[in-house]
Amino acid sequence: MPAPARLAALGLLALPLLADHVIVLGVPVHMRDGIRLSTNIFRPSPTGRFPVVIQRTPYKKAAQLTAGLRLFLDRGYAVVTQDVRGRYDSEGDFNQFNQEQNDGEDTIAWAAAQSWCDGRVAMFGGSYVGIAQWRAALTGHPALKAIAPSVSGDDEYFDRYYSRGGGFRLSHRLRWLAENYKPPQTPVKDFQKTVTYLPLRRADRFASGRTLRFYQGAMNHPTYDDYWRALSTRLRAGSIRVPVHSTAGWFDVYASSDLEMWSLLRAAGHPARIVVGPWGHNLSPDMPQANFGPTAAQPLRRLEIDWFDAYVKGSILPPESEVRYFVLGSNEWRESPTWPPHGLAPTAAWLDSTQGANSLNGDGRLLWSAPKIDDRDSYDYNPRKAVPTLGGAICCNAKVTPWGPFDQRPIEGRHDVLVYTSPPLHHELEIAGPVHAVLYIASSAPDTDFMAKLVDVDPSGRATILCDGMVRLRYRQGVERIVPYQPNQPERIEIDLGSIANTFLPGHRVRLEVTSSNFPKYDRNMNTGRPQADEKEMRLARQTILHGPSYPSQLILPTIKPRQP
Repeated sequence: MPAPARLAALGLLALPLLADHVIVLGVPVHMRDGIRLSTNIFRPSPTGRFPVVIQRTPYKKAAQLTAGLRLFLDRGYAVVTQDVRGRYDSEGDFNQFNQEQNDGEDTIAWAAAQSWCDGRVAMFGGSYVGIAQWRAALTGHPALKAIAPSVSGDDEYFDRYYSRGGGFRLSHRLRWLAENYKPPQTPVKDFQKTVTYLPLRRADRFASGRTLRFYQGAMNHPTYDDYWRALSTRLRAGSIRVPVHSTAGWFDVYASSDLEMWSLLRAAGHPARIVVGPWGHNLSPDMPQANFGPTAAQPLRRLEIDWFDAYVKGSILPPESEVRYFVLGSNEWRESPTWPPHGLAPTAAWLDSTQGANSLNGDGRLLWSAPKIDDRDSYDYNPRKAVPTLGGAICCNAKVTPWGPFDQRPIEGRHDVLVYTSPPLHHELEIAGPVHAVLYIASSAPDTDFMAKLVDVDPSGRATILCDGMVRLRYRQGVERIVPYQPNQPERIEIDLGSIANTFLPGHRVRLEVTSSNFPKYDRNMNTGRPQADEKEMRLARQTILHGPSYPSQLILPTIKPRQP
């Protein structure tokens, strides 16, 4: 039987492409439990043996030679794309993340054993596809020589379900469920109805039409316990020995985790490089209200292939294991052998006000020296009238929750948003690294949230968001355990706003916003003190920020080459 007929009999299709390139579609690759995963193969030519790059995805595998895949073939790699278990043409049930370690290892072993493979394998891709790479790398399969994950994070709790301050990543999770677990041939549920559905425990059924075991697991484990530790890639970083080229974005929710994983790998002495650019989850600097200059876009796929040429083929010298990061504001690329960069010094800006910092109409100030008088600012937080999310680092559907450097003035007009602004700067103020806010607070509620947002204000008044974070009071001493809060008692809290690199230019001002909601990026705290997953009742909370000598509330900036502002 001729080769095309044999392929047709197997349900496969082989197509010559351009000159000698060949595509083979629909190859069933057997996993260790007998489940078959549908796999497409792209080869530079019908003959020869090549290193293979693998992309395993839940979002429908590529069936055509895109421009990005063509770059691999042109550099002498074969490409394998595969639907992960339970998705599209692959068999089995989709048990997100947990399945990817064994299935990834089995796919690597299969690829390495093919007659057209030279025994060397790499992996690439972003988001869930990056997570699948990390899980495969944990196996230590000898054929896997390098990986290139993008915007993927390293911990299920901190990246995909809960924030570092304990708030549930509402829009991120529920929209993903609605898009990926909905019944076939049915529309995605209305976004606004999905994120406002209560109680949260049953939101999976509203979004997807069924109760999902992994979602219920997240609802049952709001603290960072053994359930989450068992799922964490970060906690097993020592098992990852392959060279890693990763890509992150300042307006993607995984940036801090991507940088932390790079640091862990480098501390262990393993080759690792990361590129952090002015983009969100789609790795594109093109976004609303953004202009990062002509150098913002980078040849990311070519950088990944250069990494593979060094560590898979050994045909070029390895690129430096460094951080290449984009500095917002000055719109410049920098290289650093460490993160944060060397020469970093924390610079404090103290919160202050006289009449009240409520909204842009208040007199909230950021001072470069400590204030001498104690005072306070108060506002009412009503979960029914939550402060809406407006840009920033958000995942993962830009059409319903757009990410990026949005002007925050529509938010700053609210009375329940405290606005603290520095005087205009006389010199550049460059920051690069994690940003923190130390706040002394009090609340009438037994549990509530506090949010902090760093903003760059230009001479026209435009207020560009840089980064933000939050703390749920019950987790003020860490998300590993609940510590009850006594209403109306002053408490010191620290908010991690994530990492950022930005130059505040002369004439610009530094601004900190403080409020109690950022909806639907995070779930609304109901202020009752009861478990959030089952709560439907909403209560009003009276919130207070104390500042002055007795309560030194301050913004801590990771400043490079500090100068008197």
